[in-house]
Amino acid sequence: MTTRQPVVAIDGPAGSGKSTVAQLLARRAGLQFISSGAMYRAVALTALREGTAAMSPERLAAIAAALPIRFTTDAAGTVRTWLGDEDVTDALRRTDVTEVAAVIAKIPAVRAHLVARQRAYGAEGGIVMEGRDIQTVVFPDAEIKVFLDASAEERATRRWKELRAAGSPESYATVLADVRARDRSDRERAVAPLHAAPDAITLNTDGLSIDAVVAKLQEIVEAWRTPR
Repeated sequence: MTTRQPVVAIDGPAGSGKSTVAQLLARRAGLQFISSGAMYRAVALTALREGTAAMSPERLAAIAAALPIRFTTDAAGTVRTWLGDEDVTDALRRTDVTEVAAVIAKIPAVRAHLVARQRAYGAEGGIVMEGRDIQTVVFPDAEIKVFLDASAEERATRRWKELRAAGSPESYATVLADVRARDRSDRERAVAPLHAAPDAITLNTDGLSIDAVVAKLQEIVEAWRTPR
């Protein structure tokens, strides 16, 4: 009888809730959450701190290869991201970091180093990882693959409400147009286009609360754990 815990690979379009869902699922299922996006943002943060000279593909690849990143979970169940001895969880959310990360994620050498790191995290199982191409490229043999989906209208509504709560005047029509443009870009990109793996479980989250989605994924994990 194996004691291995599953690798749960979660992908989906922007705004499908995969990051929030993945963190909650990991906490409730007793697994470790790993954010692939945080790795790209950590490379971006390091490069920004080093200055413009660090923006060459060669230097970015070197940063990715030596990235001293690790993840911990605090007493409140919040996943923290560290670079060496520095907690960079909040710094990784900066707008400039996110913008640079989106660019460097397209650099093959950077991706190669970070994909290798991601696979190393999953070598012994027991993780939930979300992000682009996690269930198609990074973990094509993951025990559990999930593709979270939702209509563009649903995802735009969620984002629009978040923006309103933050005081942004952006209209729903603008947000919806942005979501659709991002979808086209993600599905048509040359490197790792967005799509569900053939053996992934596709879950449409339209009209579902975060708790309802997490509960469904918990059922999937527990079904996998049940001896067959």
